[in-house]
Amino acid sequence: MQKIHNKNGMDLRSFHRIDINLYPLFVAIYEQKSISRAAQILSISQSAASHALQRLRQQLQDDLFVRSGAKMQATPFAEQIYPDIQQALMAIQNISMQPQQFEPSMVQSIRIAIHDEIEPMILPRLVTHFQQLNLEIQFMSIKLDRKNIISDLTTQQVDFVIDLEQPMSEKIQFEPLVQDEFVVCTQLAEMNEQIYLASPHIGVSSRRTGILVEDIYLSRKHYSRQVFLRCQHYSTALQILQQYPLAMLTLPKSVLTHLQTSEALKFFQVPVELPKISMGMYWYKGMQENKRHQFLRSEINKIFA
Repeated sequence: MQKIHNKNGMDLRSFHRIDINLYPLFVAIYEQKSISRAAQILSISQSAASHALQRLRQQLQDDLFVRSGAKMQATPFAEQIYPDIQQALMAIQNISMQPQQFEPSMVQSIRIAIHDEIEPMILPRLVTHFQQLNLEIQFMSIKLDRKNIISDLTTQQVDFVIDLEQPMSEKIQFEPLVQDEFVVCTQLAEMNEQIYLASPHIGVSSRRTGILVEDIYLSRKHYSRQVFLRCQHYSTALQILQQYPLAMLTLPKSVLTHLQTSEALKFFQVPVELPKISMGMYWYKGMQENKRHQFLRSEINKIFA
């Protein structure tokens, strides 16, 4: 019998032995380093995920992941094959989710991970803009988890992350939307560099530990300040500030438009030169050519142009 060869060297007959449904699980475990979290993303039980991983191990004849403490660590073989599998699945997803003729009315939802303090500045403008386009879109604003930005975007748990600009993986694209600057809030009647650096400060961060972004900038100029209290929200910090006449709070200027402030508080420019704050949207580069994603990026850029 004459053999039929694919000109690209692909043996199509081998695909009946391949369970392609196992490979999204591989990507999810690789990126989350957890079977349980991968199961949650794929909406399957942890038991089903474990059985599927066993089948994939037999199919590829490698352990793929070994437990290291609380995490599942990829084997050298898994490290080697991950980029190819991830790229192949993204190509299949783009083909299946992207009709040849895209219409904005096909967009049913937008999922955005955003910080609590930034949400009032961003989300109302997004909702208003898309309502004016007469699009019936379900908006989902999800609490930002900076530790999982890369995995949330690459696994398409969210369409975009909106946050301050910061170093990120090469797989993630950033586009600035808003430029902002820091201001100082205090009960003091005057402000200069000496007063600013000598005064007690209130810091705001949702993270349990880690240096505040203002202090990163200050340390680059070899300055330091005393943060006597740290809380999660600027609204809380402004209330506490009324109880400490000598204290001060450094915060983005645009945040003030969404907060109530006491008449006793005064606002000054930061007497130490700090860089502008760049806030924008992050997305997974694999979605660059996706028509739906292109449309959403274009419209979001129009809002803040």
